[in-house]
Amino acid sequence: MNFFKILVLLVLAVPALKTSSAFAQKKDSVYTYKTPSANGTGKVYMGREIAGIMSFDGMAWLERNSRSKEENTDLAISRLPVSKNGVVADIGAGSGFYTFRIAPKVSGGKVYAVEIQDDAVAYLKNKATELKTDNVTVIKGAEKSPNLPDGSIDLAIMVDVYHELLYPKEFLQAIKRALKSKGKLLLLEYKQEDPAVAIKPEHKMSVSQVEKELTANGFHLVQNGQFMPIQHFLVFEKLPK
Repeated sequence: MNFFKILVLLVLAVPALKTSSAFAQKKDSVYTYKTPSANGTGKVYMGREIAGIMSFDGMAWLERNSRSKEENTDLAISRLPVSKNGVVADIGAGSGFYTFRIAPKVSGGKVYAVEIQDDAVAYLKNKATELKTDNVTVIKGAEKSPNLPDGSIDLAIMVDVYHELLYPKEFLQAIKRALKSKGKLLLLEYKQEDPAVAIKPEHKMSVSQVEKELTANGFHLVQNGQFMPIQHFLVFEKLPK
């Protein structure tokens, strides 16, 4: 077969391969796509548009003086289902607002501060050094995984983070691997059900939507704590195999 015949066959074959691959990806994908809303990505999971990630440029908002009162963060930390020797993963730790307040609660344990943004990772490392917080370890996460050791975590928490995960299905599976057999996952999310909560709609979630997504990924709700002023306090455990 001469060179020109080979070239023609390759040109004809490549589009067919691409079409077949694209069809398989579309057919098997758990995500769909639409025109992005003002604060969304256009990527949809189980009927919910995934929100855009808040840039670390907004760090000052995380550390605002009014936050503790507005969200009653002290109450949230006091209710964390973990012992003083527990291992906690603060996923999407941001400025470490929760990380460095949780650290004394697990004085005999450890806190992993997980962040995907390089500026946040550097900030957390510097802050841990400045505060001399020996039981805080900073980890660079990824879009599909927090990069935590398997079977190492007693409690994973995400504070106003889950709705921004670009790959929620894959990320939840990675969290399941990281949790101990009796480990728990806590989601704090702004209440979508309450119109008085002045947060952009893409950054709020309802209990029913959270439970739908977590149940589909092998978790079950064990606590629906409605004691927070503007956030849900939702504790999940892994479903038995």
